[in-house]
Amino acid sequence: MNSYELSRVFCNWAFENPEKIKPIHYAIYYFAIEHCNRLGWKSNFGLPSQMVMEATGVKNWRTYSSGLNDLVDFGFIKMIEISKNQYSSNIVAIVKNTKAPTKALDKALQKHSTKQGQSTVSINKQYNKEQGTINNVDSKESLFDIFWNLYDHKKSRDTAFKKWMKLSIEDMNKCIEVIPKYVKSTPDKDFRKHPSTWLNQKCWNDEITEEKIVDTFDMDNPPSQDNRQEYLEWMEERQRRLLKTF
Repeated sequence: MNSYELSRVFCNWAFENPEKIKPIHYAIYYFAIEHCNRLGWKSNFGLPSQMVMEATGVKNWRTYSSGLNDLVDFGFIKMIEISKNQYSSNIVAIVKNTKAPTKALDKALQKHSTKQGQSTVSINKQYNKEQGTINNVDSKESLFDIFWNLYDHKKSRDTAFKKWMKLSIEDMNKCIEVIPKYVKSTPDKDFRKHPSTWLNQKCWNDEITEEKIVDTFDMDNPPSQDNRQEYLEWMEERQRRLLKTF
């Protein structure tokens, strides 16, 4: 099944069960479909709680957890492995349910069509053959917003954005999946790398332990001035640390 078929089945079910459905269910399920699509339609995939909450605008983890559990009970998502806490990923699978009823939605659409008449809107959208997705640029920008909020060390946004847009969708998803663990390992933002530096060094591939990351900043060994941005970040960090000693 593709995204359209999955969403149609879900809407059909929602029309048949209006007493059960809530906006949170739509938000989580549609994001899960989109995320699965970006990952190449894996049978089982990680669904990081913090990432989904940021993307859907859900602030309360219990609200999110309850909505996800409802989707599991409804039969649209299968829980493969439950996360240990709100900062780690649930491993889930999209259930390709093709037996949901369709009459309620079809009747509603026909009724609406009769009242409103028919209209056709033609929209030209970018198509990226390599990724096979519509409006790929918009998708990357949306993912950057998720990355920026999850990273929560808001330094040199424009530089970080330029580096981000050069990444593949696959690497972007890896970043978003790894960041909650990295942020947890660096609760003191003073020891967290600048977002642009983290991206430039491809730190999403680094192993992250549960313990706090050891500070490796070298006060007496600046990076090459050939990389002006990295050098300026080093100078800023050195100045900040010197001021803290007074």
